[in-house]
Amino acid sequence: MSTTVIRAEKLSKRYELGKAASSGLLRDSLAAAFRAPRKLFRRDRKESFWAIRDISLEVGRGEVLGLIGRNGSGKTTLLKILSRITRPTQGWAEIHGRVGSLLEVGTGFHPELTGRENTYLSGAILGMSKQEISRKFDEIVSFAELEQFIDTPVKHYSSGMYVRLAFAVAAHLEPEILLVDEVLAVGDIRFQRKCLGKMGDVARAGRTVILVSHQLNQIRRLCDRTAWVDAGSIRRVGPTGEVVSSYELAMSAPERGARNENSGAKAQFLSWKILAPVSEFPHRLDTLGPVSVAFELDVSTPIRRGHQGIALFDAERRLIWAVAKDELKLQPGRHQLVYTFPFLPLCPTAYTWQVSLWEEQEQVDLWEAVPEMRVEIPNFQHTRDEWNGCLNLPSEFHISC
Repeated sequence: MSTTVIRAEKLSKRYELGKAASSGLLRDSLAAAFRAPRKLFRRDRKESFWAIRDISLEVGRGEVLGLIGRNGSGKTTLLKILSRITRPTQGWAEIHGRVGSLLEVGTGFHPELTGRENTYLSGAILGMSKQEISRKFDEIVSFAELEQFIDTPVKHYSSGMYVRLAFAVAAHLEPEILLVDEVLAVGDIRFQRKCLGKMGDVARAGRTVILVSHQLNQIRRLCDRTAWVDAGSIRRVGPTGEVVSSYELAMSAPERGARNENSGAKAQFLSWKILAPVSEFPHRLDTLGPVSVAFELDVSTPIRRGHQGIALFDAERRLIWAVAKDELKLQPGRHQLVYTFPFLPLCPTAYTWQVSLWEEQEQVDLWEAVPEMRVEIPNFQHTRDEWNGCLNLPSEFHISC
């Protein structure tokens, strides 16, 4: 059993609405003075809300824990408390080890210092010697791709440059615990994949990582265990596959099932499911193939020259596959449009089917099929995420002489 390096007990954080810290500037003092007389004519009532409430959590040494949940659910507040940026209103947390955090662009860097100076400052804060930092320095600069700008004050950096250096410093200066919020969305796609590969290296090196991300495929690839934070509390924590699937199911729940029938349409798509292989989860795929997918179509007016299209998009809205069928004749009634694939080598993540029906040049229906299709197949690709493509192909290898 791994040694616990993070233990939180009943952590809670309350904020007062409308209360802001004073900057000490003259303009703010004058503005406050002008606002003050209004309080004579109204009741001064403080309102507050709990960003997180009674969160208890343990993380073991070398564990990669994912945090998922809606925006505003409390994930960032939890990380700020664990990073000692914010004090909890109630509860406590114990952390054993050097903590590196990447919570938002700008955290931890002094704008007047150069990239070089901020790198050494960050290392010193982590308790590293100048010699240790110097050994890593060239690798950090190369990873961040900032060789030309490393001696420029970071206040002149773009947000992308800032986050590249911040991530490189956090990942390379070897903190024992790394806390990462969803800041990688600031960088371009190529750099995001590079960062994911580095985080995979960090995890395999035995360091503890807590990762907040809305990219559930990233959570699936990197995290051993995941906690679902909902309305300031932990709703579920456990193996990543189970927790992420439950979260996806809950997020799509309001849209699940048949669409409302539109009596004015010639035809309308109502629902979809994985027809084969048969499973108690008709929107979850756990095999490479063969696979059959069925879309239920309700036709109210005869379709004499139909054009039916289908497309598959991944979680980042990239087109994976599409095809169309022409000259369809459909009589009134319910029809199942079935597509069969002998082999469907998809990476584990969420996908969306889009189906459409046209007659001549007129669009009859266009539907973004809900819920999403969740693919839970093992990843057969490279162990580094930056070398993962869109096809999840199993392969065999041998050496012949």
